[in-house]
Amino acid sequence: MRMQSISSYISRLTVSLLLLLTVPQHADAQKLFKLEKDSIAFFRGFALSFDLVGPAKLMLSDYGEYEGALRINLHDQWFPVFELGLGHADHAKDEVTGLSYKTTAPYFRLGMDWNIKKQKHDPYRIYAGFRYAFTNYSCDILNDDLKDPVWRTVSEFGEEDVKCYQHWLEGVFGIDASIIGPFHLGWTVRYKRRLFHKEGDIGNTWYVPGFGINDSDNMTVNFNVIIDI
Repeated sequence: MRMQSISSYISRLTVSLLLLLTVPQHADAQKLFKLEKDSIAFFRGFALSFDLVGPAKLMLSDYGEYEGALRINLHDQWFPVFELGLGHADHAKDEVTGLSYKTTAPYFRLGMDWNIKKQKHDPYRIYAGFRYAFTNYSCDILNDDLKDPVWRTVSEFGEEDVKCYQHWLEGVFGIDASIIGPFHLGWTVRYKRRLFHKEGDIGNTWYVPGFGINDSDNMTVNFNVIIDI
């Protein structure tokens, strides 16, 4: 008898819930059991951005970059990115090696950012992403003429138009915020890891366009002005 009573109670409760969902005046209650569709469009436009740190480095030191990016907005969540820049260095005689170094060359990056903020459609975004990057550049690596202490002859040391290239990956973390209308400001921190490269026969190049001071890895910061279009 006890099992029958429990079974009868469960049946009545089930019927009551079904009636609750089918009665029109209980539309608000139905929302509790229904996942509402996101009304935001999948394609949300483009954005152009320009880095301010690279030009500042060119003004204050002997190397830097001019860099811009095109970013596609997919549902405020995924952001395919193409970045193009021009790196320049004119490094006078190094204190350690005695070499001077000069190069100017373009570079590009291709990758993806993800908006990891819970509220995807807010005007403030937090990104995590990656880049594949490549540059093909030529450089001049020169030193003062060397004088033979015995024969007093002078020999040139160095090489011009050295052909080089480098591939690397970048891990990216960044934030951008809406300022007014289509204008945003944002910054990114990037960890760069060299994949493979070719350099001259007389030594490592001092600076790699887009990568920075030459090493197996590097870390940089960008500050961007962003315009939605």
